[in-house]
Amino acid sequence: MTRLKERIKGLIGATGPIPVSEYMALCLFDPNAGYYTTREPFGAAGDFITAPEISQMFGELVAIWLYRAWQGAGRPLPATFAEIGPGRGTLMKDMLRTWSRLDPALTGKVSFALIETSPRLVEIQRETLAGQDAKLDWYQTIDTLPRQPLFIVGNELFDAVPIRQFVHVGESWRERVVGLDDNDQLRFFAGAGSLDPTLLPEDASNAPEGAIAEVAPARVALMSAIAARIAAQGGAGLFIDYGHLQPGIGDTLQALRRHRREDVLAGPGEADLTSHVDFAALATAIHPHGLRIEMTTQGEFLLGMGLIERAGALGANADEQARQAISDAVERLAGPDAMGELFKVMKILPATRAA
Repeated sequence: MTRLKERIKGLIGATGPIPVSEYMALCLFDPNAGYYTTREPFGAAGDFITAPEISQMFGELVAIWLYRAWQGAGRPLPATFAEIGPGRGTLMKDMLRTWSRLDPALTGKVSFALIETSPRLVEIQRETLAGQDAKLDWYQTIDTLPRQPLFIVGNELFDAVPIRQFVHVGESWRERVVGLDDNDQLRFFAGAGSLDPTLLPEDASNAPEGAIAEVAPARVALMSAIAARIAAQGGAGLFIDYGHLQPGIGDTLQALRRHRREDVLAGPGEADLTSHVDFAALATAIHPHGLRIEMTTQGEFLLGMGLIERAGALGANADEQARQAISDAVERLAGPDAMGELFKVMKILPATRAA
């Protein structure tokens, strides 16, 4: 039994079952035993691989999009180029290299920011980004960024923000909680709290007994904060995550360890807990701020940004093995049976322009 599991069982024993959102937050962000506060989960040696770890092409194309967004906004100065949830810093490293080639003077003009809550990951990011010409600053929240135009990217950010789950029981939707069964083991139950029917997808009335609905107020609040900054100060945002463009019913909560799924309740603090992102719900947080929203798949976005052309340029002078690796990366990033369809892209832009 993990230390965190023992502590969670003690908490439930003392105060009663806890909502899925609280369980997820403890597993991921507990200061002493949380997944993101105690380990480096990224890469082949970790528990999962993100797009920037697959190929430099991903970061290069994201950097080009942000640079074009800055150009389209009239090249405002001062301005902040930021990444929220920067992992181990690979995406930012690739973006900085790309920006230095696109505009060698850029590093002296704009601010570069990384928004990260985990002290452990901050240290890993500092190691990855050591030796960069650009001055980098770290922040814990959106609210502490400089008050100036913000051009921000978040890759696989929202999937790790805790969600609430509700179970269809009879005529109502009861909050899903984690409690203890008769054998003193962690188990899901339908709790006492209920869900406002107006928050349910349109097809919820036809859901079978035991169906799961997911809502993510913490995700909506974070997106609202980002949109508020862009609306007030100017800028643009690019957010990439796995999920769905239309709301629906279903249990998407999962645990991942060593690139394999496992029981969500098996090893608190030792596995990554995520769920699919409801992009339609995120859009509701943006609409009040008068910004333009464009949504597409990762495959369409990368191909539209020139993924094939960039792959050809990289492979032009490469040997056969390297060209195969590049080809494999293209398929993995943009292929419909890989990340291309599962991962979605949300662009946030001023209402007057598109990109």
